Formats: sequence, structure tokens, C-alpha cells
Amino acid sequence: MEKETRKEKLLDLFFKIGIVVKGIDGFFEIIGGFIFLFISSQSLNRIIVWLTQHELTEDPGDLIANWSVQWAQGLSLNAKIFGAIYLFTHGIIKIILVLSLLRQKLWAYPTAISIFFIFIIYQIYRYIYFPSFGLIILTIFDAIIIILTWREYKKLKLAGI
Repeated sequence: MEKETRKEKLLDLFFKIGIVVKGIDGFFEIIGGFIFLFISSQSLNRIIVWLTQHELTEDPGDLIANWSVQWAQGLSLNAKIFGAIYLFTHGIIKIILVLSLLRQKLWAYPTAISIFFIFIIYQIYRYIYFPSFGLIILTIFDAIIIILTWREYKKLKLAGI
């Protein structure tokens, strides 16, 4: 019985840590959305070049650094606005859900599960066209968060909260 208690506590801790990480990610997405809105394409291009300069000096064939530079150079105004809106709304949704989950609002659990599932579908779609290890990790993380959120929801409903 004690092992189950430890396991339960560990899963509760993983849930809270995962949710907090989602909240921090949401906060950074909002900041990224504002940066996209208020920084010029030329300034963004210079920042990307500055950030990747050292890596490209060491390894001119670095895929991520080269992709970042090419992406920044080809960024249109419409893509920039879409990116800003996407990041901002994505971040706001995450923060609202995270705060509601941490406050144990029952409506937030199925809502979070649904929205995180939609994020997974979009990430899989993105992976098909732009494969990346980061998307795989993010998708696995989101799937774990969904499972832990479902577990927490069932636990709270059984407790009558």
C-alpha cells in the first residue's frame, strides 16, 4: 500500500511540474508573440544571424542554424502577423488552462485534455511536413500531460471536488 502511495504522490508531482512547465511555455509564447509584432523583419533577421553566427562559424553545415537564418530571411509580413497571433493565443490559452488546473477547476480538465489533444494533432501535421526531433519530444510530453490530466480529473471527481 505504501508503494501505491509513493507512486500516487510521484504522479501528482509529475502532473504539477508538467502543468507548470506548460504555463512557463505559455508565458514565453506570449513574449514571442509580442516580439514578432513589434520587431521589424530586418531586426529579427539580424538577431537570428547574431544568434547562429558562432555555430555556423564552427559548423557551416549546421541544419538548425541554417534553417533559422533562411527562415528569418524569408519571413513575410503575413507570416509574421500569423506567427504573432498564433503564439499569443496559444500562450494565453495555456496560461488560462494551467491556472485553472492548478486551482482544480473541474471544467479545466476535459478542456485541457481536448486542447492539448488538438495541439498534438497539429504537431503531428507539422512533423509530416517539417520533421524535427523537438516536435517528437513536445508531442510525447503533451501526451503524458494528457494522461496525467485525465488521471487527476478522475481522482478529483471520485473525491467529489
